[in-house]
This record gives sequence, C-alpha cells and structure tokens, in this order.
Amino acid sequence: MLKQRKFREITELLGSTEGLDCLDVGGDNGVISYLLRRRGGMWKSADLDGTAVRAIRELVGDSVFQIDGGKTCFKDDEFDRVVIVDFLEHIHTDAEFAEELFRILKPGGELIINVPYVKKSLLRKLRHVLGETDEKHGHVRPGYTPDRLTHLLHHRFKIVFWKTYSKFFSESIDTFLTLAISWTKKGELVSSKGLIVTGRDLSGHRKIFRLYSFVYPFLWLMAKLDMLLFWTSGYMLIIKAKVEKSAPRPSRALPQNFKSVVQIP
Repeated sequence: MLKQRKFREITELLGSTEGLDCLDVGGDNGVISYLLRRRGGMWKSADLDGTAVRAIRELVGDSVFQIDGGKTCFKDDEFDRVVIVDFLEHIHTDAEFAEELFRILKPGGELIINVPYVKKSLLRKLRHVLGETDEKHGHVRPGYTPDRLTHLLHHRFKIVFWKTYSKFFSESIDTFLTLAISWTKKGELVSSKGLIVTGRDLSGHRKIFRLYSFVYPFLWLMAKLDMLLFWTSGYMLIIKAKVEKSAPRPSRALPQNFKSVVQIP
C-alpha cells in the first residue's frame, strides 16, 4: 500500500516523461521502476545492492546499474529527470551523491527525492521495540527534514515543492506487513537495502499473499483514516527540485573563407 502511495506522489510531481531521458534510483524490487517506464520516455535504473539490481532487472530487463553512492557511469548532462526513491538514507556519501546528481542532470532538469521524514512518535518507538530499526533496514540515518535536504542540495538545486505523506494509520499497516513478510523470510540473508520482496517470494508464499489480497480492501479503508489526522505530518517526505546550471555555449565555427591576420608592430 505504501508503495502505491509512493508511486502516486512521485508521478504527480514528475509529470509527463514522453521523449525524455530519465533515471530512477533506489527501486528495490523493481515495481516502481517498471511502472515509471510504462509512462514513456527512455529510462535507466540504479540501486545499491546486488539483490535489488537483480530484482529490478527481472522486471524491466536492461539498463539497470549497480552504484555505490559516489561517482556513477552516467554521462554529463544525460538526464532530464531523476527520481530518487528511498536511497539517500542508505548512503554515508549523500553530499557527494548530490554533486553527482548535479553533474548528470541536464540544464533545466528536475529532481524528485523521496525519503523518510524525521519525526519523534510513539509509532517509531514501537517499531524499534519490535526490531524494525534503521539498522535492520540498512539506514545510516533515520531520514531527512526539508531544511536538511535544502542544505544538502545547497546552491546546486532549488527546491520548488515539498510535502509529507503517509500518516499514522498507513504507517501502522506498513509496519504490520513488514513484520509479516520478515517472518516469511526468516533466516534469509538481509540485503544492504533491508527487506526486499522479490518475485521468488511471491511464488514461494502464494497462500500468504493471497490472504493479503483478501484483506487488502479493509486495510485500504483503514489507511484512509489518515485524512482525519490533518494537523499532523506524515512519515515520508517528498520534494521536487530544479537544477541550477546554464547550458554550455555552442562553439562558433569559423567560416571557410576566414583568414587569420597577425599584425606585427
């Protein structure tokens, strides 16, 4: 459910991608990467962990790369749009990666970043008691605030919009589902991106996921109760920023009949 909401929030800010060169980073199991590619445009995908990269390739095929949060293999000014999905909280080099995003975005390019929103709450404390810690999910920091992202992007980007979403009821459901899936994957090696649900999981635990399909309408209605909490902030933060750099000036070719004249005093 959270992934559905996440995709909706991203696409509302992303707009049309027809005819554009785009990159998504942090797609985990590849579902968001797959759905983004269906919207049109020329897409590439990247993630930290080998398990995540393989899962994305299973869904989208080619143009999937493994990165480490530093220098990438992409060209200067390659992309019109870059979407970062729950990635920055997994790397120590977020400032270095912000510089890399500046390099690979075209002048006038746009950046969408989705990250956890830092907030103190009873639900967060409960998650830690249940073992759903930042360390378990591969987070090197609990998340960001708008001010922290503004500082991170500094003079390279201008943030034009931000909001929080996914409040208490949605997050409670997500916590319950995460615990349930963790139980089904008990004993398996956890990736550096934390819990990743792959196609193999769906095949191996069909009965559990069928049960989820049955209770989904009830959980969907429960998540709608978030609208009653209009005075509170959400647990996820999403921003839209524009890169601030000028297009390179085209070099002027000299006419074929141009003659160089050197005057010697």
